[in-house]
Amino acid sequence: MERIYMDNAATTRVTEPVMEAMQPYFCEIFGNPMSVHSFGRESRKAVENARRQVATALGAQPNEIYFTGCGTESDNWAVRGAAYANLKKGRHIITTQIEHHAILHTCEQLEKEGFEVTYLPVDEFGIVRMDALAKAIRPDTTLISVMAANNEIGTIQPIEEIAKIAKEKGILFHTDAVQAIGSIAFDVKAMGIDMLSLSGHKFHAPKGVGALYVRNGVKLQRLINGGAQERTQRAGTENLASIVGLGKAIELATANIAAHNTQLSLVRDRLIDRILTEIPYTRLNGHRTQRLPGNCNISFQFIEGESLLLSLDIKGIAASSGSACTSGSLDPSHVLLAIGLPHEIAHGSLRLSLSEENTLDQADKVVDALKEIVARLRSMSPLYDEFLQQSSAE
Repeated sequence: MERIYMDNAATTRVTEPVMEAMQPYFCEIFGNPMSVHSFGRESRKAVENARRQVATALGAQPNEIYFTGCGTESDNWAVRGAAYANLKKGRHIITTQIEHHAILHTCEQLEKEGFEVTYLPVDEFGIVRMDALAKAIRPDTTLISVMAANNEIGTIQPIEEIAKIAKEKGILFHTDAVQAIGSIAFDVKAMGIDMLSLSGHKFHAPKGVGALYVRNGVKLQRLINGGAQERTQRAGTENLASIVGLGKAIELATANIAAHNTQLSLVRDRLIDRILTEIPYTRLNGHRTQRLPGNCNISFQFIEGESLLLSLDIKGIAASSGSACTSGSLDPSHVLLAIGLPHEIAHGSLRLSLSEENTLDQADKVVDALKEIVARLRSMSPLYDEFLQQSSAE
């Protein structure tokens, strides 16, 4: 049985070129990058090369890149660090209702510590309401944090417009770009971004390494106290091999974004078009065109998303019902509720997320499997049976 992986928003595999770049830094080049001898200098050279690779991919300067353990850590550091570094100006933060929980839970914790947070609503496609943003800004607002693209429904936000508003008001702007690297071309200077979070395992680097871009001049509270690593702001021995992998992976991911997006969009659109036309009582979640090229999020009425996932898994197909960080929760997606879906429809949602390794043939096989599974699950649903009876009576 062919196994098909369409859960790339949860994580991606480490590709061969990335693994090859990392390999020497496990056994051959192993010195502590902070050591002054030749072993350490060799490792330090690799870390700084990776820092330049990340900076080049973002249009930043190398000294504006800080390596972290993951995207969640980067998000936490950006929000908490900015909040506490700007206490003299105020305690008000603006974010959105559809952020990743790395942002939402950090903001909730800050509220317990005396900060005020405004959670902006989004429209039916998941796009931030700009009128709500304008109304939310206050004299004591210190930070606006809006994700570049949503991890569940794939909607891309107008971050340049938001950044412009923030700059005009003298407010720091942070964007969670964890899902966007490789699909959106970033030039942080031109786009007016003050801070940007990313995570390596979303674009074929290993798990356990991320980065935070911090524009020169932006002050953050130190993340971890200890040694002098990351210019004393994030102490702890560097994850050498993974940092090398991150640098190589982001270099590859951003080398030809246009071609990458064209390929992914073909497969994505095949999935969307066939599902919506061949399986009744379905709806696409997120914006039809202003979305990540590899994201397909569909709600299927009258069935549970968990049953759908398990049935797909039996057929060797990997997908998800939303964020991998909340896959164990029985609650419907906060993102789907924020765009106006009722609980019963939000519960029946499926996210198929692609990489360049997915093909049109795989898309067809997934849709064929979905048609069979959805029909079988609905045949066992009393809600679907009742719906059909009501429809025939009318």
